[in-house]
Amino acid sequence: TEALTDPSYKGQILTLANPIVGNGGVPDTAALDKMGLSKFLESHGIKVSGLVVLDYSNEYSHWQAVRSLGEWLQEEQVPALYGIDTRMLSKLIRDKGTVLGKIEFEGQPVEFADPNKRNLIAEVSTKEVQVYGRGNPIKVVAVDCGLKHNVIRLLVKRGAEVHLVPWDHDFPSMEYDGLVISGGPGDPMKAQVVIQNVRKVLESDRPEPLFGIGMGNLITGIAAGATSYKMQMANRGQNQPVLNAVTGQAVITTQNHSYTIDSSTLPPGWRPLFVNANDQTNEGIMHETRPIFTAQFYPEANPGPRDTEFLFDSFMSLIKRGKGTTVSSVLPKAGATASRVEVSKVLILGSGGLSIGQAGEFDYSGSQAVKAMKEENVKTVLMNPNIASVQTNETGLKQADAVYFLPITPHFVTEVIKAERPDGLILGMGGQTALNCGVELFKQGILREYGVKVLGTSVESIMATEDRKLFSDKLAELNEKIAPSFAVESIEDALEAAEKISYPVMIRSAYALGGLGSGICPDEETLLDLGTKAFAMTKQILVEKSVVGWKEIEYEVVRDAADNCIAVCNMENMDAMGVHTGDSVVVAPSQTLTNEEFQMLRDRAIKVVRHLGIVGECNIQFALHPTSLEYYIIEVNARLSRSSALASKATGYPLAFIAAKIALGIPLPEIKNVVTGKTSACFEPSLDYVVTKIPRWDLDRFQRTSNRIGSSMKSVGEVMAIGRTFEESFQKALRMCHPSVDGFSSRLPMNKAWPPVVDLQKKLSEPSSTRIYAIAKALDNKVSVDVIHKLTAIDKWFLYKMSSIVNMEKILKEV
Repeated sequence: TEALTDPSYKGQILTLANPIVGNGGVPDTAALDKMGLSKFLESHGIKVSGLVVLDYSNEYSHWQAVRSLGEWLQEEQVPALYGIDTRMLSKLIRDKGTVLGKIEFEGQPVEFADPNKRNLIAEVSTKEVQVYGRGNPIKVVAVDCGLKHNVIRLLVKRGAEVHLVPWDHDFPSMEYDGLVISGGPGDPMKAQVVIQNVRKVLESDRPEPLFGIGMGNLITGIAAGATSYKMQMANRGQNQPVLNAVTGQAVITTQNHSYTIDSSTLPPGWRPLFVNANDQTNEGIMHETRPIFTAQFYPEANPGPRDTEFLFDSFMSLIKRGKGTTVSSVLPKAGATASRVEVSKVLILGSGGLSIGQAGEFDYSGSQAVKAMKEENVKTVLMNPNIASVQTNETGLKQADAVYFLPITPHFVTEVIKAERPDGLILGMGGQTALNCGVELFKQGILREYGVKVLGTSVESIMATEDRKLFSDKLAELNEKIAPSFAVESIEDALEAAEKISYPVMIRSAYALGGLGSGICPDEETLLDLGTKAFAMTKQILVEKSVVGWKEIEYEVVRDAADNCIAVCNMENMDAMGVHTGDSVVVAPSQTLTNEEFQMLRDRAIKVVRHLGIVGECNIQFALHPTSLEYYIIEVNARLSRSSALASKATGYPLAFIAAKIALGIPLPEIKNVVTGKTSACFEPSLDYVVTKIPRWDLDRFQRTSNRIGSSMKSVGEVMAIGRTFEESFQKALRMCHPSVDGFSSRLPMNKAWPPVVDLQKKLSEPSSTRIYAIAKALDNKVSVDVIHKLTAIDKWFLYKMSSIVNMEKILKEV
């Protein structure tokens, strides 16, 4: 709803890269917030001329939805097409630049029309002065060139009384404390009245701050004497990397513009403030002595990342501090300067033998780390006792200078350190085994004794994520939401903690592999049993409130030593909380989140990663309430994990390779995108396909083993499939799990028959390695999606898609 109602899209046919649209339906478009603005929209009504997508969901599922996307578009009389190869269309635009388009229905011919020949700003601007936040102490005039509602929300929230005026209003004669020139559509040269008015403000030497956004950047630049030009390749989307020209800091931004300022034409006293990290075009300007600055992107977001919302704080600071305050003085100070870590030889710890919870993903990450080190001319020593791994028998670029087939234990690692004398150590590529070993070496003082520097995330930060008490305390410092919990070191304390929280509770072990020693305890008896087993493996467990049935959402986050931070991949577990992510069907990107939910969790992920001081790559897991914005942070893995390997393959972003480079102190913007070889690695991939990961279990090989799954991982591997639709991706993954599986079918693997009498309700309500086939059987038996949802807590959208596969099978059988 945010993109469709963004006035800067006026006159454009919007083509979405996201392959499936309409999943979450549309919320109440008439709903208003407390300021009287549309609660879910960025302007009054849809502004795009048309919508083009690959696939459309007729059935939608979201707690805020009241109708389908199709119904809303029809009501607003906006044409939309699905079944279009949007990838081919994207390639066409990439090769030819921005092109004119039209949507034509049979018998209703339409002529091509260039919207940039019209004054689109006049078409979308308000026709009368409106006031928001009346009574607030700071008066801000916002010139509406196509302003999004969120600009008003963010200004009012910061204490401004916002006077929204039409684009051609005589604002230079008004009294105000600050001036905002908003974003908007089209060619800036068509809006000569507002350019002349801004020029009057600049020439009058008024002391009040001026903040230009999007179109406001172009108008301010032209009014100052610079020239603008139409770009061959427009910058659009929600993942554009931008560099702050003052601090060097990188941010991810939302953009939609085909015009830009030519930085070389800026007059004396002006300088670029932001530069696009990919094409080096101008993304904002500032005056060196006066309180005037602009951003070509959208700091108000909606949709997209909120990384640059701080610019509204900077603007308000300029107003409050008054005359003589420079723009540079109110911008956030640069983070720690990343400097190259001087090491000549690095020891990389592998993960050891393959086991449940720790398998081929660390083989991948280790070989990528070796490759990155060799590129930077650093000698590598690899320690991994598993002779059946790729990393230990690689040749060429990925071959370590020395390989030790020894167990990853403090004793043997110490012996290798004595023999090889490395000056650097990488712990994040060997899973939980390597992390635990590194923590032990740190505690014993071995690393300090031999002058070995841990590269990337510090041991202190690793301990803060692994020790449940430290982790809880760290998040409390941020006032972040974690499930009510107690870290305990005895079974008696565990029982006492459970009484305080009230059953059901979840227990988790510290420094554990694959969720080992964790589980849901509905009562005291279960807690005694599971807790006793957990304490046999660990000294500490966490007893926390159970959030079974909530959605589980994961983010893969990368941060460098200069505090540049990106969320590379977002994934959604199809199974609800209560099933270990390694045993759950996982889909990337998330299919059932709104922009608000997605960005809320992304913000929290980046905030937590920065606070914990992680340098490199990490995985953060959230529990999100299925019918509200309530969430809890479940855990942070300060290392490459199974999810990281999935994210790397799902996005094409080499997380382990980039993390290894970052560990050497190389900042993200300086690392090249390995796919293009030209653009920066400081970006967030946008997927025009769906990835589905399905675990593989071999429980049949063990007698008397239950096929029930839960918070402790049982799968021995997994398969990943890519498709342009969820159905395609899901079917491919199921078929790859086992040769006997034909896809989403009510038949069990190995062509086994269901028992004559099946308690289908129990099969659906209890997560197991065969529940997916029980869902197919239930749909085949005409059990409704609502009933299956209540029993499984799987989002209805996934169940609707599964139902369409079952229905298609019936249609094909009839043919």
